[in-house]
Amino acid sequence: MQMEELKEIGIKIFTAIFNDEANVEIDGIEYPINKFASSGVRYVDLFGYKFIEQNRNKPSQWGQRAREGFNIMWVIKDRRYLVRIDDGEYIELQKR
Repeated sequence: MQMEELKEIGIKIFTAIFNDEANVEIDGIEYPINKFASSGVRYVDLFGYKFIEQNRNKPSQWGQRAREGFNIMWVIKDRRYLVRIDDGEYIELQKR
């Protein structure tokens, strides 16, 4: 997936998650927004990527920001954090 396409999809999923939608539509197809049973953290699995809401209960700086009301979502592939979307701002994490 190209980075521009990943950004477009990531923003759509971010918006759907934080608007408490049950699904997100990508290219005319509805994908469910799932929740982890243990934490209630919302996520979408799509094309080998995981788009996952920041867990508010984590002791990290990101968990603290989520507790303060910031909306944070991560894009992960193969256990690597590629992108953070922080209150709608798309931030690539890969080193070039």
